[in-house]
Amino acid sequence: MRGNSKRWIPFSAGKHSSISLTHCSLSENFDTRSESSNVSLLPITDQYWALVQGRRRMKKPKEWILIIESMVRKHGDGISPSLTQWGERVVLRCLLAGLVVLGLSSCATLVSNATNQLTDNLSAAILDSNDVETIKEAIPAYLVLIDSLVVGERPSPSLLLAAAKLNGAFAVLVSAERSQKLTTKALNYARRGACLESESLCDLAAIDYAVFEQRVKTLEPDEIAPAFALAVAWTSWIQAHSADWAAVGQLARVKGLMNRVIELDDGFDDGGAHLYMGGLETVLPASMGGNPEKGRGHFEKAIQYSEGRFLMAKVVYAEQYAKLMFDQALHDKLLEEVVSADPVAPNLTLINTVAQEQARQLLLESNDYF
Repeated sequence: MRGNSKRWIPFSAGKHSSISLTHCSLSENFDTRSESSNVSLLPITDQYWALVQGRRRMKKPKEWILIIESMVRKHGDGISPSLTQWGERVVLRCLLAGLVVLGLSSCATLVSNATNQLTDNLSAAILDSNDVETIKEAIPAYLVLIDSLVVGERPSPSLLLAAAKLNGAFAVLVSAERSQKLTTKALNYARRGACLESESLCDLAAIDYAVFEQRVKTLEPDEIAPAFALAVAWTSWIQAHSADWAAVGQLARVKGLMNRVIELDDGFDDGGAHLYMGGLETVLPASMGGNPEKGRGHFEKAIQYSEGRFLMAKVVYAEQYAKLMFDQALHDKLLEEVVSADPVAPNLTLINTVAQEQARQLLLESNDYF
């Protein structure tokens, strides 16, 4: 092939053939046959054909789109009218870039990226809100949306972990019964997502404890994020099911996983791992296997790493450590600091607002408790 020579490939053939955009999450089937033939033809430039034959490696899906769009501008008349009638550019991109007959997955990649971006933006919008009541009313619809995306044939690890985070965030806003359901779903999503990210994180609740310890020891820095996401969802699930001794019995595994995160990166997530470890160490009194003083150290580090911006750290510190140790002075000091603080912080505004509400309530109950 030289100069401006072209090749043509059939986009679909046969009397009833059509391209189903199942990978684009669209329900319509498009018949790409021309009116005069059972085969609809698409002009192929030399550059395009070189990609198809594998002489040039496609580094990014955008490369396909740029080539295709230039091809459409140059050879627009060669495309079936049934396609050009569709005004939405995303549909045309998806249909052309998909190249189902060639077994390419560019369209699926684009949609997957868009889906991941949606969940990231959705989580950010929720976490940055200071209107707790509106979020309480709105999140159930968002959860159904996210669940519908997860139901897909092969949800990405990032989508599963984002779904776990969103369900876990909502669990702190609802009743204890609903919290149990949400944390269970969050844990299931986190387990699936973490396992897809790293085989070492698969089936950590089911394997023998000696195997678990060996797996955790081998975790590397690039596995911190999924390990932490799994440990957070696991911790929330245990807290929501603290009356179930079978759930409490999994504390050792969660602590082992969270400790490994801290070993690999002590300040990961602005000290978030320390906050959860503080909570885990103070779930039980020392007489029953807890370690309140160790928990106190973790709470202090969590506050230090977040520079005091994560107000829930002080609330959990007051509620789990100060109450456990009957230290009213510390309890009230921490809560008063929370109430007087500015709750606005990136990805923390919602939880900080909730923390302030909880702090006010705990202060009202302080004298009765102590």
